[in-house]
Amino acid sequence: MTFDNVFQEIGAVLIISAMVGALAVRLRQPLIVAFIGVGIAAGPVGFGVIAQTDELALLAEIGIALLLFLVGLKLDLHLIRTVGPVALVAGLGQVLFTSVVGFAITLGLGYPPLPALYIAVALTFSSTIIIVKLLSDKQEVEETHGQIALGILIVQDIVVVIALVVLSALGGAGDTAASVPVELATIGARAVAFVAVVGLLMRYLLPALLERLAEERELLILFAIAWAVALAATGEILGFSQEVGAFIAGMSLASTGYRQAIGGRLVSVRDFLLLFFFLELGVGLDFADAAAQVGPAIVLSLFVLIGNPIIVMTIMGIMGYRRRTGFLTGLTVAQISEFSLIFAALGLTVGHISDAEVGLITTVGLITIGLSTYLILYSKQLFRPLDQALRIFERRRPREDTLGAAAASAGADVIVVGLGRFGSRLATHLRERGHTVLGVDDDPQTVRWAKEDGFAALFGDAGDPELVSHLPLDRARWVVCTVPDLDAALTLLESLRHIDHRCGLMVTARTEEDLQVLEQTDAHHVLFPLQDAAADAVDLLDLMQPQPRKQPPV
Repeated sequence: MTFDNVFQEIGAVLIISAMVGALAVRLRQPLIVAFIGVGIAAGPVGFGVIAQTDELALLAEIGIALLLFLVGLKLDLHLIRTVGPVALVAGLGQVLFTSVVGFAITLGLGYPPLPALYIAVALTFSSTIIIVKLLSDKQEVEETHGQIALGILIVQDIVVVIALVVLSALGGAGDTAASVPVELATIGARAVAFVAVVGLLMRYLLPALLERLAEERELLILFAIAWAVALAATGEILGFSQEVGAFIAGMSLASTGYRQAIGGRLVSVRDFLLLFFFLELGVGLDFADAAAQVGPAIVLSLFVLIGNPIIVMTIMGIMGYRRRTGFLTGLTVAQISEFSLIFAALGLTVGHISDAEVGLITTVGLITIGLSTYLILYSKQLFRPLDQALRIFERRRPREDTLGAAAASAGADVIVVGLGRFGSRLATHLRERGHTVLGVDDDPQTVRWAKEDGFAALFGDAGDPELVSHLPLDRARWVVCTVPDLDAALTLLESLRHIDHRCGLMVTARTEEDLQVLEQTDAHHVLFPLQDAAADAVDLLDLMQPQPRKQPPV
């Protein structure tokens, strides 16, 4: 089927996507898988509805830029300092172990060393776009495992850039391996200069500029989109990825007072444009040699789906994280990336691999992307039956911030489980009111920061049924769970139900649906930050007398 122009083509694809998406929702299937399927069916290997892909690619790139921009918009320097070390170690460790083990497996499947190396390296990269989209949809970007997963993805993106630079230098006409260090040093210098310039703009220009633009909300949103796309393009021009540039663009606005307004307006635009990314991904999949590669593709897919999470869980367990956090983080890397396909295509261009290896990597990509989508969506449900078996990935005494140290904080009258943004602010206000507070969090770095701020803090996971047996409940008046995870809150409440204590119980609801579920539990009170803030605002309006507004000078 062909159309006279690209407008008709995109119109037809949107109609098909809407119908297939509605069917997927009805069948409780992920929209990502549905849209990739539409791309495959509408592309050259299917019915040939999509013939012109340049416009599709452009829309997809803008959508990717907005996605990473919004992720950066949610981060601040404190979060980067918190997850940076574990993200660096887990990210580099995962890349190293996946490459080594994947290389051994691929050699065992009968591939020559050079193609086996390409296939192994392709297996190490996880899809930033898909993972971030799924974590955003589940509202888990700001949870501990979400933050660590983002850090791992950034590390992987840097490795991708280095790998592509090396390949480009080796494959260029007249270039030699000696040019590789020069290329890498040049890109590194450009990256440092880029970050420095953005930092100066954050300090001296952006706050005042946004204040002016905020007078006209549409202009503020237009600037945000332009800023995201411009820095994404700048990142590509300077030799690193668009994703890194867009991510830095979001971070540059994260400390301003307008990030909520910008983020709220751009979510729908992001989701619409990302549709074209998943369509393009499906259109670009090449199955020319896939039939002959089914056996090896299944073996390598199982390695990615099972081996990658095990590698991440092992590293995080050694670093002192609980098995639940390691498991949820590990599942996010259980697929290969669109960059893996780009990497394979470049290897084909320079003559290092053949169409057969490209077909194999493509098939592994389709299998792992499809199945890992379900793993990430249902990660917390999968953890429950595997909880006991996953104990081997957890230290008996996680780091120095062990739960056994609870006795040192036995005098606490309020125990706050979850020291994220809401929990840490709640703990601070409680301390200002004269309460003694014990904080509990599943991120060792957060525990360390809390201790440096003068809080008694322990390392523990609200989703761990054994947590309550280590808490000093004999003197505590309240246990307040601020973790924005319904399953963890329910686990904590269930564990408290089976022990003798006199504490009042408070839990936090993230959505209206969570609120309805938690109101049926034993909790004495359910905190709903959005609703509570609105109620406080109404009380404030009732108490305060508005002052006459100053007229701006003419």
